[in-house]
Amino acid sequence: MDKNYFENRRTVRRYTGEEISDEILSQMLAEAAHAPTTGNMQLYSVITTRTEDGKAKLAPFHFNQPSVMGCNVVLTFCADFNRFVKWCNASDAIPGYDNFQSFMTAVLDTALFAQQFCTIAEMRDYGCCYLGTTTYNAPQIAEALNLPKRVVPVTTITLGVPDGEAPMSDRLPIKAILHKESYCDYTAETVKAHYAEKEAREDSKKFVAENGKESLAQVFTDVRYTKQANEHFSKIYLDFIKKCMFEI
Repeated sequence: MDKNYFENRRTVRRYTGEEISDEILSQMLAEAAHAPTTGNMQLYSVITTRTEDGKAKLAPFHFNQPSVMGCNVVLTFCADFNRFVKWCNASDAIPGYDNFQSFMTAVLDTALFAQQFCTIAEMRDYGCCYLGTTTYNAPQIAEALNLPKRVVPVTTITLGVPDGEAPMSDRLPIKAILHKESYCDYTAETVKAHYAEKEAREDSKKFVAENGKESLAQVFTDVRYTKQANEHFSKIYLDFIKKCMFEI
């Protein structure tokens, strides 16, 4: 493996029509299932969507991002206590997993599984794109995929053969995120220095100008991830989690 593989990693949103076989997909998922998991419980499931009808059903819930219809496979990764609880019930064991701690355990298992899959796929030269919209419309996605109680969508990955070279995403310098021994809080001066390179990029400047804002931070707070939208989707997701996981 190229020693610079991770530094050169790219999110791929455009794909060719080349198919990824069920055999290869299953092998990659089997390899990904060796990711770390709490207590070896593997509290996750993944639903694969290949058909045009299936992808068309999911697309609106991901705000019609082109990668959904353009990819070969849509993979919806779910926190899943349904399987484990049913195993407990069938084994004369009394489950006690209708609580926040258990939900977070399943979410962490799911995130580790999804990321390991993403890395494995990319090491085989496939392209992946995470869809952050999964938590926005979890109830609709759950209905479309016929998810039972105790199964909650966490994240989605689109997968396919890359169509051309995807652009590199910028990242903060390591000194911005590394804290040695204890957390060293940021001053206005240090935090601006950490974000200076990101703000100086031409695509960032274009982003600011297109949205009529004064800074890149304002694009995030006023346009992309507003307080109003965050509170709206927070309520939808939390209500769904409570109904799905806790009110059983």
